[in-house]
Amino acid sequence: MSSLALLTAVLLVLVVVMFVGGLVYLAHRHPAWAVPLTVGLVGATLLATVVVPIAVR
Repeated sequence: MSSLALLTAVLLVLVVVMFVGGLVYLAHRHPAWAVPLTVGLVGATLLATVVVPIAVR
C-alpha cells in the first residue's frame, strides 16, 4: 500500500469518526432525533459495506 493511499485511508477514518461523534452528540442533546439519526447511521453503514471492498481492491 502506498503512503498516499495509507494517508487517505487514515484521513477518511478520522472524518468518519468525527461525523459519527457529531451524530452521537446530536442524539444526546436532542433525544427526539435519535430514531432519524439511527436510520441515517444504518444507511451510512450499508453504504460503507459496499464502498470499502471496492476501495480496498
